[in-house]
Amino acid sequence: MGRLMKYLKDYKKESVLAPLFKLLEAFFELLVPLVMASIIDRGIGSLETGSDMGHIGRMGACLLTLAVVGLLSSVTAQFFAARAAVGFSTKLRQALFDHIQSLSFTNIDRVGTSTMITRMTSDINQVQSGVNMVLRLFLRSPVIVFGAMIMAFTIDVKSALIFVVAIPLLTIVVIGVMAWTMPLYKKVQAGLDKVLGITRENLTGVRVIRAFHREAAEEREFRQHTGALARSQIFVGKISAIMNPFTYVIVNGAIIALIYTGALQVNVGNLTQGEVIAIINYMSQILVELVKLANLIVTITKALACADRVAGVFEIQNGEEAALLADAGGGEQAGESGRGNSTPFLVFDHVSFGYAGAGADTLHNLSFAVNRGETVGVIGGTGSGKSSLVNLIPGFYPVTGGVIRMEGRDLKTIPEDELRGRIGVVPQKAVLFKGTIRSNLQWGKPDATEEEMWQAIETAQAKDVVEGKEGRLDAKIAQSGKNLSGGQRQRLTIARALVRKPEILILDDSASALDYATDAKLRAALKNLEGNTTTFIVSQRASTVRHADKILVLDDGELAGAGTHDELLAGCEVYREIYFSQYPEERLKAAREQEEMGKPETAENIGKEGMRNGR
Repeated sequence: MGRLMKYLKDYKKESVLAPLFKLLEAFFELLVPLVMASIIDRGIGSLETGSDMGHIGRMGACLLTLAVVGLLSSVTAQFFAARAAVGFSTKLRQALFDHIQSLSFTNIDRVGTSTMITRMTSDINQVQSGVNMVLRLFLRSPVIVFGAMIMAFTIDVKSALIFVVAIPLLTIVVIGVMAWTMPLYKKVQAGLDKVLGITRENLTGVRVIRAFHREAAEEREFRQHTGALARSQIFVGKISAIMNPFTYVIVNGAIIALIYTGALQVNVGNLTQGEVIAIINYMSQILVELVKLANLIVTITKALACADRVAGVFEIQNGEEAALLADAGGGEQAGESGRGNSTPFLVFDHVSFGYAGAGADTLHNLSFAVNRGETVGVIGGTGSGKSSLVNLIPGFYPVTGGVIRMEGRDLKTIPEDELRGRIGVVPQKAVLFKGTIRSNLQWGKPDATEEEMWQAIETAQAKDVVEGKEGRLDAKIAQSGKNLSGGQRQRLTIARALVRKPEILILDDSASALDYATDAKLRAALKNLEGNTTTFIVSQRASTVRHADKILVLDDGELAGAGTHDELLAGCEVYREIYFSQYPEERLKAAREQEEMGKPETAENIGKEGMRNGR
């Protein structure tokens, strides 16, 4: 919890005033039993002395004054405590969100989306409640408890010795329950993570669940996890509930002892009836405050468990940051020396990469070079590592072996803002945000002019999409672009990347929902982009990459071949398999021609014939 207290620094005044006003209320409350004792002893008096109505009136007015002042102090304390707690949680949530945004995909994958959401919502809410309760009660309750004991000693030492026994027993109960429940509350929050993860998975995959008629099975699984969470919460709740009966037993036992001792003292004349009532009232105050303190301990226990989880996210750091800071100076020098025409624009030098916890690398020892302005196609079977390769270029994931250089500079030494500002990415899943077409395009370039937007829209073959919408650029986009078809979303996400006029454009299978004609028009438009843009096109369609300047063929994470369409058709078995599986008539045509020429039907001969057909 202490690691998060820095977010309270802007609320120092509120953090001081809230407990001070609570202490003021506690001070007035400690005076009440003395006023009551005075009313009983002097106001009501005895049969011999008679009653003093004037004194009763004055003391009654004093009680009302104490009540009003105490109420005002309590409300004021609550105001400052709430302001500090809400402000603290706002800053903490913003800082946590900013930190998560800065994490690499590796760290986000390792922690899990559902866990991040839980820690940003439920956990921070628990911490907020903890801060609020601490500011209100953490000082007040102990002051009342020990203040009542001290006040009891001022009345009668012998009777007050009962407090000396009762309070340590109560402290043992409170601390014991707190030590027992804190780790259990952490397990409860972990169970909440699981439930949230299942909920998120079911909501995002609801169509698949219904398509396979898995509603009943998913309901059973969800019920199992929610049942386990409920059992955990009930168990820890039972342990927390032990605190109240134990405290009541101890305090009520102390009150019985006080009544017995007080009666003896009154009988011998050492105490008045009013003083006995005052001592019992002080013990009752201790009981009430310990009940509050018990609830406070439960809240603090939850808050501390949640604070540790939130702080755990802040402790996650990107592994490459240290290297970036250490090597930044050298990287700049390397960049200057690498800007000559002889240096390739982008170089993969024996690059390997593996996902966290995968056990084995996804990409193995990749080496190739790309010149500025080239169009590079990336093709391969499902799971061959195509998306993994292009995700390394913007630094979404750090390489686990080798090095990637841009203009001679190690990618790790290029500041993230600079690197991402030079790259436009269109991911596999087309994601649009709630707003308008204009606001979505401005993600690519916040100050983009309408001319730049329309130019990007035309290049992305999305002009008919925008012109067909009411409001055109100001047409509404639903969350995740649900009011658009898959092809429309893909074209608008391509336009969003093109608006910024990137030096490197990455299209990660981003035309899969487009028909062949639109796909061909898009590729032709990309060829004519201004600014000498280097384009990476990831696709499983041979037709999409066959006209690229260079094609990279991946097979199980390894580079099976690199070259033009004709070169690969002649010398890369993996590429031939992909190409002829999509164009079987080409295979049959090449085989027939080989037979007519009297040549054996070998892969090499078919490949050479394919080169001629390709031309």
